[in-house]
Amino acid sequence: MISDDDLALLVERLARALAPPRGRYTPLFVEGKVAGWLDDARVSRLASMTGVFEVGGDGVAFVAGLDDATARTAALDPVARTLAAEGRLSRWRDERYSVAPHFGAPPWFLLERAAARFFGIHTCAAHINGVVRADDGIRMWLARRSPSKAIDPGMLDNMVGGGVAEGQSIAATVRKESAEEAGVAEALADCARPAGTVDICREQPDGLHRETIFVHDLWLPADFTPAGRDGEVVGNQLVTLPEAARLIAIDKGSEAVTADASLVIVDYLMRHGEILPDARDYAMLDALRHPSTSVSGLPAPERA
Repeated sequence: MISDDDLALLVERLARALAPPRGRYTPLFVEGKVAGWLDDARVSRLASMTGVFEVGGDGVAFVAGLDDATARTAALDPVARTLAAEGRLSRWRDERYSVAPHFGAPPWFLLERAAARFFGIHTCAAHINGVVRADDGIRMWLARRSPSKAIDPGMLDNMVGGGVAEGQSIAATVRKESAEEAGVAEALADCARPAGTVDICREQPDGLHRETIFVHDLWLPADFTPAGRDGEVVGNQLVTLPEAARLIAIDKGSEAVTADASLVIVDYLMRHGEILPDARDYAMLDALRHPSTSVSGLPAPERA
């Protein structure tokens, strides 16, 4: 069980890391629906790109003529490259996200992953809790992110986690990321059990992070050791669940866990009875899993 002291520190840290947006945001409209959210500085930058965007009292929209996914995608590519050259994006990934009314729907447009937070689009990811049954209870594998990662370099993370790229299903993402980040064979990756979703909506230096994470639990053989293959993971450590709770209470430093992985771990601890419903801060932690309030008209992330 998680001690009251560790739980208090955990709640304090996650409340800061996952705090809802406080600033004013303007919607990016496509076909009369909201596709993204931008703060004032980013709206101002897009307003100067008159051949692509028009800014009005209600929000930002594409100019007339950019009326389908192909045209919008083509117009956005040089925009994203310009923003990247200006240092306004995280490192270029050469991987695109599908931006659509809801997960799996025909896209409004495709967007370079590095620009997702700039435009405040809603993204999806798949994460895996890699867990092992031991004589003294359940243990969990945590991965160490490469120091060269564009986001959260060097921090601890879930054993497997990655964004759902254009044209990829959740299952395909699980297989791909499991192989690349942990050396998990496809047959074993297919044993990962879906365990629901958690949502994130928070301000970050590179824009608005709005994401639904599809959570999975994967029971691993006792003799299995994760091994990254693509250079994005540089090490792994196996911890007890109380140790995992103490790690996600750490705010910064080499043992800090990313905010999204911390939320996935908390979700696991709650689902498996390590944090009980009668715990003092249970309701607050439960609310963090699925933000429902809005700030300045900004809604919670869409449920996929």
